[in-house]
Amino acid sequence: MSRNSIGGVRRAQLITTYGVGSLIAVESNSYMIAGIDRWSDSGDDDEHFIHEPRLQKQLRVRGFRLPPASQYEGKGDVPVIRFPIWHSCPESGTLKEHWKWGNHRGTAKCKVHDRELVPSRFVVCCGNGHIDDFPYFRWVHAGSPGTGTEHEMTIEATGRSAALRDIVIACKCGKRVSMEGALSKGALKGIARCTGQRPWLGSDQAQECDEIPRGMQRGASGVWFSAVRSALSIPPWSEAIHKLIEKHWKTLGKTRHLRDTVEDMELAKGKPFGIDNIVEAVEQRRRIEAGLEDYSEADLKAQEYQALANTTPETSGDQDFVCVPPDNLVLDPALAVDQVMRVKRLREVRVLEAFTRIESPTPGDRKRLASLHRDDDRPDWLPAIEVIGEGVFLTLDQQRLTEWEKRPEVVDRIAPLGEGYRQRFLSRGAEPDRLVTPRLVLIHTLAHAVINEWSLDSGYPAASLRERLYVSDTMAGLLIYTATSDSAGSLGGIVAQVESGDLSTSIHRALDRVSWCSADPLCIESQVSGVDNLNRAACHACVLLPETSCEEYNTLLDRGTLIGTHEEPRIGFFSSNAAGLTAS
Repeated sequence: MSRNSIGGVRRAQLITTYGVGSLIAVESNSYMIAGIDRWSDSGDDDEHFIHEPRLQKQLRVRGFRLPPASQYEGKGDVPVIRFPIWHSCPESGTLKEHWKWGNHRGTAKCKVHDRELVPSRFVVCCGNGHIDDFPYFRWVHAGSPGTGTEHEMTIEATGRSAALRDIVIACKCGKRVSMEGALSKGALKGIARCTGQRPWLGSDQAQECDEIPRGMQRGASGVWFSAVRSALSIPPWSEAIHKLIEKHWKTLGKTRHLRDTVEDMELAKGKPFGIDNIVEAVEQRRRIEAGLEDYSEADLKAQEYQALANTTPETSGDQDFVCVPPDNLVLDPALAVDQVMRVKRLREVRVLEAFTRIESPTPGDRKRLASLHRDDDRPDWLPAIEVIGEGVFLTLDQQRLTEWEKRPEVVDRIAPLGEGYRQRFLSRGAEPDRLVTPRLVLIHTLAHAVINEWSLDSGYPAASLRERLYVSDTMAGLLIYTATSDSAGSLGGIVAQVESGDLSTSIHRALDRVSWCSADPLCIESQVSGVDNLNRAACHACVLLPETSCEEYNTLLDRGTLIGTHEEPRIGFFSSNAAGLTAS
């Protein structure tokens, strides 16, 4: 465990990029972020706590905590451990565990050649979240214990190319094997089994695991995926009265004489609400804490959808949610946009609930989520950040959408994605958590197209924008909002897309932009593409986004649902050849 400051990252990165269990490179060293049960208690004061009652209830915690951020030089905030353990000397190529080099703290060096050691380039992971050093010895000896007593390992790079076949692992016993094929799926079958190691929780926290691990480069994106849960602060929780209650919840949540306590604390003094309003709000919060009101992921989204569809004017300067319709906005009927709302102010709480390895997290497969803490030491909080920003909420015409998604050619178009999604779960021994519908793929792809267009028009990079999808039998909407945790999130560039009166034009430009891709005709003619065959016509040249901007990790996308294909132009919801859909 490192006790000194070794480097720094932004708080938001400890939720999305460098969270618990992830690897972080600092200069020539590699470290892993330790579990939250090892984090310091310096952030336990109210100033560092974030509250979002609906999300707290769903995740069964008392609250959320900002990742610690010390203002003092040299003081470490988030503990790390050295990982991988195996290091090599760049001069001799000798490969062995870190402690065998005689280094315990500070910069790892080879004392013979006075060179900084290089952390192992390779690790092994499994789908249950376990991670360990690559089994070099077993790889060289093909899973056997080897013969003789001399088994000092070396790693050699021939320099002919950067390919794995030019990286050779050798043993003093005479065995030599290149790394070619070591990172392919199933390459370690018969050679090594998963050790169940969870080094972020400690060396004594290994689990039983029968999976065959997969070799990966330690910097690969598949080594760590964050499982982030989020919620918008909506009325009544976004209102000033609930923010006031939050500050005094330790007292108000436990007192038996609520009205007397509120009066004694003079909480209504100088406020636009009275004692009765405060008492009612506290009792509502108590019902949630007692489990009398249930919140699932679907419930959270449904409540947000209703809040976004209704007007919430600005009544005080400390509101977290202001949502109003645009003034005199005229939309092209061909776009079938039913409603537009300007979300002039919003607050989103993002919580790191867990993480996965190899494959991105899926809501319906919770067995694969790796814990942020020891099983016997569960804190009553989770790390989180809050984002203050702005956005635009759009809904599509339900009648026209229903007519479109029932068309046989549209159903056939989405069928391969539904099958890929089903197989993804079946391969893990689980049942799919939802159906992949044409409505979902359409709205998701539209969100990507609009984000790409607005990143050019609004001044925000695409990575600073984020989608939030509201899709069910009764919902057909999307929210595009700023995703930064600093002041850049509220500069007004997104709301301006509506206030300028140019919304129809910008959506048309977005559709025109995705009507052609530099990878066509291969892209538009794709039967399936992407991870687990969960995309059709979607690639980095047309609709894919930075993964932090996408709810679905860049899956379930098909621009054919927007503009059709050359063979079937009527598949596109916005295709001019689908004009028959507008008939009443």
